[in-house]
Amino acid sequence: MGRDPRSPERLRHHFEVERELATRLRQSSREERATLFGSLYQELFDRVPDHPRLVRRESPDDSRRSVEARMAILRAHLGPDSVLLEFAPGDCRLAFEACRHVRKVIGVDISDQSGEKANVPENFELVVYDGYQLDVPAASVDVAFSYQFLEHLHPEDVRPHLEMAHRVLKSGGAYIFDTPHAFSGPHDISRYFSRTPVGFHFKEWTYREMMAELKAAGFSRCYTFRSRKARISGAFNALTLTAESAVGFLPHALKQKLSQRLFLGVTMIAFK
Repeated sequence: MGRDPRSPERLRHHFEVERELATRLRQSSREERATLFGSLYQELFDRVPDHPRLVRRESPDDSRRSVEARMAILRAHLGPDSVLLEFAPGDCRLAFEACRHVRKVIGVDISDQSGEKANVPENFELVVYDGYQLDVPAASVDVAFSYQFLEHLHPEDVRPHLEMAHRVLKSGGAYIFDTPHAFSGPHDISRYFSRTPVGFHFKEWTYREMMAELKAAGFSRCYTFRSRKARISGAFNALTLTAESAVGFLPHALKQKLSQRLFLGVTMIAFK
């Protein structure tokens, strides 16, 4: 995690605003969250005009590397006849690149953030939804994917989301995702002021916790990724979980320091 260049005063302002808004979301009902997410994020950006998401300008090289890193996770599981669904595709750079390798890509988001429409591939479809009701046929998707997304879901909404992913996947289909690991966090603005995330990262996960959620949502098999090359192995799962358990017993500062090398993210593949 790179160091934020803003002053301590601006970091504190960002933290207080985000914590205030996140508290409103944490205390909201499912029905309220369907409309609150978009409005509270916009309020955050209005009140924190130096938010990194507004001022950071990614270079073309950084953008290319980011897309290539995510494609490296996906590529082995995609084929020319595949249908890929990406949750929260944002500006759709990854989705548009994936269109070159598969039959169809479906982007699913709470709003259209794709920007320039002139270069949208013919085999790309954007589906805007409320976070709960998704108009995609059951058993129609080969691979679902999300990147840095699950941590933004209210904890009560994670199981329904996984069940939604399970529903749209074909038998044998896979949900591949990456989300920040709890031991190396917090990964949001909270990291400067708190040991636990209290901003718009509602929960950061461990491998063990996420495996339990995936099995409860109906996935038959789930495996850890510890590199760009997937290691689909029960033995590697056991090794990862053993190391995670051992690190989990360490004092907070040492656990966090080690985990920033060993457990930066929870990257997994789960099969229907």
